[in-house]
Amino acid sequence: MTNQTCDIVISGGGIAGLTAAAAFGTAGFHVICVDPTPPVTQRDAVGADMRTTAMLQPASRVLQDAGIWDHIAPYSAALQIMRIVDAGGQAPTARITKEFNAADISDAPFGWNFPNYILRREILNRLDHLDTVDFRPGTATTTLFTRTKTARVGLSDGSKINTKLVIAADGRTSPMRQAAGIDVTTKRYGQKALAFAVTHTAPHENVSTEIHRTGGPFTLVPLPDYQGKPCSAVVWMDDGPKSQARHNMDVAAFEAEMTTRSCGLFGPLTLASNRTIWPIISQTATEMRGQRVALIAEAAHVMPPIGAQGLNMSLQDTATLLEFAKANPDGLGDADMLDAYQKARLSDVRLRVTGIDLLNRASQVAHPALRDARAMGLNAIYGLGPVRKTLMQMGLGTGK
Repeated sequence: MTNQTCDIVISGGGIAGLTAAAAFGTAGFHVICVDPTPPVTQRDAVGADMRTTAMLQPASRVLQDAGIWDHIAPYSAALQIMRIVDAGGQAPTARITKEFNAADISDAPFGWNFPNYILRREILNRLDHLDTVDFRPGTATTTLFTRTKTARVGLSDGSKINTKLVIAADGRTSPMRQAAGIDVTTKRYGQKALAFAVTHTAPHENVSTEIHRTGGPFTLVPLPDYQGKPCSAVVWMDDGPKSQARHNMDVAAFEAEMTTRSCGLFGPLTLASNRTIWPIISQTATEMRGQRVALIAEAAHVMPPIGAQGLNMSLQDTATLLEFAKANPDGLGDADMLDAYQKARLSDVRLRVTGIDLLNRASQVAHPALRDARAMGLNAIYGLGPVRKTLMQMGLGTGK
């Protein structure tokens, strides 16, 4: 059994945890990052995460400061226009289409979309060039003991690490959050999301398209061309049993059903990856900090994949925590720093989780009258220019 010392232990080697390791390591802090599951970095490998992440403008700045952006930029597809389609009429066809153009509020796109497996691969490449970061895949955090001035973390390999700050980036069932005694509130929707990639005949023209009918949105997000064809990532949310049945369908039947659900806006859709399936919940930690512990990402907040908020909120967690750490390195992980972190983040997290919860419930409605009301709401929001622009700014995290 060995005892080691570092500035920060990061529990969790998903995209959020790896990005935090790069950000703090680039800033000069000595970081040990652990995760029990080695990251999958190949598109067709077993366990590959076929979801994608839209990095909005504020997130791109975090990634630039962490030395990651130049590694991932070649694999991006710009998100210039967010298109919302209501297909809640009798037939599965588009009856209302509204486009929100980033040019209305910015000279840059809303953001850039990346396959998750590529993000993992390229962030790991960045970590390989940081002698301040020690990433240990296949190792889990097992115990946590904290005092006023230090924390001790036990690892699954039997080693103990003395550290000033523990960052819990270990997911919605976070072992470190539980060890710190922090509770969560959880909402379940009975939904699951299918995530996969498709090719199509019509170009996406850097437009992200969210189609509402019932059960949850069907969202196509631009990706770079695949095998010479226009390509998009799809997240299809619906009632759990329906999503599970589609996950098990043969490819031809699945392609026919998803083309119908897409309202044929991009022509016939062809499956271009494996299908993965995820449960949909909302979850918020009652606190974002404990003694010598900071919660980020899904350890702190989970929400349905609507509006590209999830990982972007996670990167804002990291940016805020890093700002306090750099302002007073000697106070790293102390009560004043973590109280300031919670004050800066918790109210915004709760606001956004509540907003996404309301949007998701609206997307689930099945009764025709409620679907008509949803369509009228979309028309009303779009028709009010100042409201439309404010909502776009809030979506980017640049306005309140």
